Formats: sequence, structure tokens, C-alpha cells
Amino acid sequence: MPKPLTVALVAGAALLTRQALRRRIQVSPLWPMPALDPPVSGRPRSRALRLLLTSHEKVADGVVRLRLEGAGLPRWEPGAHLDLVLPSGLVRQYSLCGDPGDGDSYTVAARLVEDGRGGSREVHEQLAEGMELEVRGPRNRFPLVAAPSYVFVAGGIGITPILPMLRALPDGARWRLLYGGRTRASMPFLEEVRELAGERLTVVAEDVEGRPDLAALFADAADGTAVYCCGPEGLMAAVEAALPEGAALHLERFAPRTRTGGNTAFELELRRSGRNLTVPADSTVLAAVRRELPDTAYSCEQGFCGTCQQRVVAGEIDHRDELLTDAERRDSMLICVSRAGSDRLVLDM
Repeated sequence: MPKPLTVALVAGAALLTRQALRRRIQVSPLWPMPALDPPVSGRPRSRALRLLLTSHEKVADGVVRLRLEGAGLPRWEPGAHLDLVLPSGLVRQYSLCGDPGDGDSYTVAARLVEDGRGGSREVHEQLAEGMELEVRGPRNRFPLVAAPSYVFVAGGIGITPILPMLRALPDGARWRLLYGGRTRASMPFLEEVRELAGERLTVVAEDVEGRPDLAALFADAADGTAVYCCGPEGLMAAVEAALPEGAALHLERFAPRTRTGGNTAFELELRRSGRNLTVPADSTVLAAVRRELPDTAYSCEQGFCGTCQQRVVAGEIDHRDELLTDAERRDSMLICVSRAGSDRLVLDM
């Protein structure tokens, strides 16, 4: 029979081996493959704030203005927006339209989208003064740049990122504004815009004037003119088509750029979970992944909030989002809108 000391040594060595193996697997569940970095999905892109909703006010037909208060809020520049986390968990993006010098409150406005996916209706019907809301940001992908002259084009709620720009323009700046909407009653902040712009303002309500005359708007645009446009996709496409040579166009979208056709099926490997699947041409990566991993985090489904960001281990990415930086695009993607630019893509999931 083995001696008691030998048995004890063998048992101790086996225990240490099991513990070491367990630690190794915890570091890399796919051991003996190399350990992967922690996944990026669902991480907030900036410090989250808890702010008090102190005002919920109708400012035009179908538009409410929200005032969110807190102490020592991060500074912002004209063109910036916030991620507003709604009580349901939905995340929606709204342009800041208040005073950048106010360090104790943020102001945003939201239009009700009757046939939308529920976020704007929740803002209009379920938010109330006194509620505490989570806010992320601010972030700015639509900054006001120095230019010899400016042309601003706003459609409806698209006035919100442009309004702080008008207030920030230096005295003597050369600029014009075209502000359009379905009706004058549906155009928020119209009286304030009139006071700021005076004779530089052209108002076009579709029910009265019809469609705007963009050729006339750009008739005297000089080289180097900065053109800022925010509004419906049709308006932005028209501005792009009418843009004069030598002008610089800056666009802010509230929905991803529309793409028609061109999608193809591709193979997708989920490296962490060891799954292989096909993403059909008529499906998003997110939809295909959630059929296998139903707890995958997501929110806006439009490429704006970043909740569904995933690290890409291998393959070429066809980026279609409005959020990621150039550095982030090298090795990650938003799976709600972006696709593979190759026959196969490997995600760290």
C-alpha cells in the first residue's frame, strides 16, 4: 500500500493542478486558445449622469422641450448632443439647444414620431417633471467651424443643433438661414430664430410656400462657405445636390443614411461562444446574433448609441454607423447597422 505521505503529496499535487487549470480557464474560457480582451458591448461611451427633469414643455405642434438640471455639468459646444436613457431602457439622441454657458442644466427638444419605434412617444407621454433620468455625453460630431461665411438649412426639429450656432456666431459674421417645416405651428423656436436672424432668415412652411428654393439660397455663396444642414433625409439630399462648388457641407442626421440594395449574405463566427451562423442579405448582424444569443445588448438599432458595439477579431467591416471614431472602426463595429465587407466576419462574442 502507498505510504500516507506519498498519498498526501499526490493528492496535493492534483489539487494544485486543478486549481491552476481552473484559473487558466477563467482567464480564457476557450483555453487552450489565447485569452481575449473583455468585450466592449454595452459599455457607456462617456460618464453617465443622473439629472433631474425640471421642465417638460410643449414648444410647437408635436415638439416638447426638456430641461435637465444638475451641478457642474460637463461643458459642450454648439452642435453637441446627449444620449438620453429612458425609463424603459431605450436610448435616444437629442441635440443640445440651450446655452453652452449654463453649467447647471441641459436643454433638448424632441419631436413625436407617430410611426416610430416608441422612444419619442415615451419622451412625450411618460416623462414628467421631477423624474430623474440618466444622461450620457455630451458628444459633438457636428461642430461649428471657422469660415468666411455660413449658410444654415434646418428642417423642423433640425433647428435644435443650429440654434446654439446662431447664438455663438461672432459679430459681423456673414450668414443666412433657411428654416423649413410642414406648418409654422410645427416649427419649434421660430420666434427666437426670427429675433436672432432678422433679415437673414427665410421661413418656408410647406402648407404655404411649398418647397424651398435652394438655388436662390446658394446664389451668392462664396468659396469656403460652410453649409450646415440638419433635417429630413430628403432635405439633406436636396442640399447636397444644390451645393455650389467651393462650399463645405456639414450634415447632422437623426437617422442612418438610407441605403438601397447591395446587401449580401455572409458567414459570421462568434468566437467566445463557439458558434457559426449565416447573416442573410435581408437581416442585420444584430438580428442574426440575437437568435443565437438573445441577451445581446442593444438599444437604438440605428447606429447612434453604441450599446451594441462589438470587437471584430477578423474580417473586413462595412461601417454604416454615425458614431464610432476612426480608431474604433479599426477593430470594432455596431452590429445593428454595419455589415461585413468580406465573405466572413469573426466577432469577439
